[in-house]
Amino acid sequence: MSIALLYERSETDETGIKLTAQDMGIDLTFIPFRKIALTVSKNGFTAKTKGKDYTGTFKDVAVVLNRAQSKNRRLQAGYLMEMLGKKTINSSQIEFTCYSKLRTLLHFWTEGLPIPKTVYVPCNATDTLKNGKVIHNEKDIADLLQEEIALDQGIVVKPDAGTHGKGMMLSKNRDQLVASIQETKPSIINPVGVTAQEVVEKWFYDLRIIAYKEKGKPVVCHPVALARGGFKDFRTNTYLGNTVFDAKIPSHIQELAAKCGEALGKDSEAWLFALDAMIDVGENKTVSDTELQSELEKTAAEFEKVQKVKQDENRLRDFPNWNTKLEAAFQIYMSTKPYKKVKSIIDESIEKNKNKVVFHEANSCPEFWEHTRLIAGLNVAVPLLKGAQSLI
Repeated sequence: MSIALLYERSETDETGIKLTAQDMGIDLTFIPFRKIALTVSKNGFTAKTKGKDYTGTFKDVAVVLNRAQSKNRRLQAGYLMEMLGKKTINSSQIEFTCYSKLRTLLHFWTEGLPIPKTVYVPCNATDTLKNGKVIHNEKDIADLLQEEIALDQGIVVKPDAGTHGKGMMLSKNRDQLVASIQETKPSIINPVGVTAQEVVEKWFYDLRIIAYKEKGKPVVCHPVALARGGFKDFRTNTYLGNTVFDAKIPSHIQELAAKCGEALGKDSEAWLFALDAMIDVGENKTVSDTELQSELEKTAAEFEKVQKVKQDENRLRDFPNWNTKLEAAFQIYMSTKPYKKVKSIIDESIEKNKNKVVFHEANSCPEFWEHTRLIAGLNVAVPLLKGAQSLI
């Protein structure tokens, strides 16, 4: 029985998994899920593309690495695989939980883990009646949010299933809050209602922490986080142009991250999560923003050199050569004085404020080949593949 990599299209992460499997001596089976016609009938099950029959391939698979990038497609893929008797990393139940920010937070909350204060109002900004009349609920929703979260501190309205900071809106006055609520139209990333959170004064960085588990072994929290930093946007996400640093995680935060993984993993025997966390630094800063801004501008200039390599159009056509260039670019970036300076500020800030950490999201299918592997020092393909092996 084999391990299968299920994917929509082969990007750098999927190519990295293939390369890592070769290095580990694992013969992967490949399932290009997006263009397969999956048929169930009284005659059984078939899986075919226009040019190939994958039915036999599915039968021989024991464990599936579910790397479909679309959250909805990943849900369908995971459930289908499990109905065919396959084990998946991550399970469809985990995917269902992580699909929703609210469901994720509820799992953390029931285990007593630190989260931002969160308010969910299961009502859309507007309702349209059968006669075409539109009912406006924005001000009522705003009233409910303001009763729970102080507006002068800021309220963040966010889509329940959004990614890369898409659809997140920060409001610091009543007009902004009502306008933000008006923007929360029902969509694939926000099916129903309004979700809002208090602003966490995280200074200039947030953390991505990897936790994983193999069958029969204890949970592991990787001791180095990926810190996303910058003042460009309140959403400290590299997708929005911020830079990345490695950050030491104190044992206290490692223990909490492991518990977050257990809260989401529940009865699953093997899993892997990228947990997003913030440190509520507030005014407890270690340097002035002016000094920090200067160092961040220097690191951003150095990181531009990495970005040029990342954007090379030949990266998939000549992956080994591109990967060598990428690794060299990251090594140079991490050896610069501005990088080391900002990293030391982050490390000191985390240690000083380690008891003020909050966890706000979990990614069940994280990107990893570039930033997490080369900055945080963890090739996520390794625990993924080992987890799959443990299930056979």
